[in-house]
Amino acid sequence: MPAKLTRKQKGKEDTKQETGKTTFTSAVPAVVEEIITRTGARGEATQVRCKILEGRDQNKILRRNVKGPVKLKDVLMLRETEIEARRLAQTRRG
Repeated sequence: MPAKLTRKQKGKEDTKQETGKTTFTSAVPAVVEEIITRTGARGEATQVRCKILEGRDQNKILRRNVKGPVKLKDVLMLRETEIEARRLAQTRRG
């Protein structure tokens, strides 16, 4: 009979790793087709449109926020393909 696990132990059980091996989560490749704008409080993120290359949502075009340097034709590895970033409001200055 297995011993009872506490809440902490239950969460840790799912993330067990053998020493010396690296385990990655599944990800889906997507290629950047258009750079829309900079976003974030300080402009640290870039909003892009990307086309999913593989998986259930193949050929779907999503709007995503990307942190760090990005350019056209870059390949992003997306952990999920269901949630799309909100469209940014176009504000006029002047």
